[in-house]
Amino acid sequence: MKKICVVTGTRAEYGLLRQLMLAIKHSKELELQILVTGSHLSPEFGLTAVEIERDAFDISKKVEMLLSSDTAIGLTKSMGLALIGLADALHDLKPDIVLLLGDRYEILAAAIAASIAKIPIAHLHGGESTQGALDEGFRHSITKLSQLHFVAMDEYAKRVRQLGETPDSIYCVGGLGVDAILQASLLSKGEIENALGVSFSHRNFLITFHPATLDIASAEMQMNALLEALAGYSDANLLFTMPNADNGSRGIMALIKEFCSHNLNAQAFHSMGQLRYLSCLQFVDVVIGNSSSGIMEAPSFGVPTINIGSRQDGRVKASSIIDCDPLACDISAAIDLALSKNFKAQARNTKNPYGDGGASNKIIQALERFDLKTPLNKIFHDLNIN
Repeated sequence: MKKICVVTGTRAEYGLLRQLMLAIKHSKELELQILVTGSHLSPEFGLTAVEIERDAFDISKKVEMLLSSDTAIGLTKSMGLALIGLADALHDLKPDIVLLLGDRYEILAAAIAASIAKIPIAHLHGGESTQGALDEGFRHSITKLSQLHFVAMDEYAKRVRQLGETPDSIYCVGGLGVDAILQASLLSKGEIENALGVSFSHRNFLITFHPATLDIASAEMQMNALLEALAGYSDANLLFTMPNADNGSRGIMALIKEFCSHNLNAQAFHSMGQLRYLSCLQFVDVVIGNSSSGIMEAPSFGVPTINIGSRQDGRVKASSIIDCDPLACDISAAIDLALSKNFKAQARNTKNPYGDGGASNKIIQALERFDLKTPLNKIFHDLNIN
């Protein structure tokens, strides 16, 4: 049995990993280990490790790392704490492969710890681009530390090859978010209303806004612009999910709480959980913010997405997505377009570029086949570029 250690630090990442974790758990050739860190262990961010345990997973190790600061200095120190804790956890677990998803600073720390411990790394969703966030550099750094690459589409596979990774280490499997949607037993409208304690109105907006960590404009300035725009839609039900633990996230959280305290049509959730979030997507008129879920999951529901600012610049986007600047007038114009009859029809007919499902099974097959005797040293694969 190959021991596969899945590292997760946020609710969004776990939502993408859940079906794959179940597949590893049920494999006759793989043994699942779960290492939980980051905001999963923070009451301030919803203590979402509880959701993992509710899904009948056994958490193998917990690594505390978050300081009560979301400044650049605080997050850098959190990465240092993560490296210390991850070194001990990996030494105790002795996994055969460490499986990492995405691009966050917690995941970069895990990649560094695993690389130094000489443990092969399988990286999911590499080759993507988020030009407005520090995650851009983190993701490509994780790629260079990894031995296996599971990407969502050919365009992203090409980027991984450009980084010097050998073609036989790259698997184009599609997006894990599509798998999550296809495998979920989504709640009915009444069930999701009861679960969240909300009543859907004739217009419903689902809003998730994270700090764009490389933007010149502050996270608070951009969030204020979004809230100014949303204030013009008093007839809409506004459902906020709180941001990830990033530089500037606490300022955004404070603004959302203040806005909800003065607007009866607005409610905020630290974490809906994957099932409730996906179920919500069935019944909202538009997804608003700068989260990857609006890019990768919402198109599968035929729901328009308003993508604000630069955070997701560089990602492949469906025709149901409207890009706009983080200015109140631009956001309002984008909302009006998304609610228009013609654009809603366009969104309903859009095709999700992140595939039709099956990513988890393809990843399992590759993990089962992977030869643990494969040397960790890598040869830089040069492209034939004149």
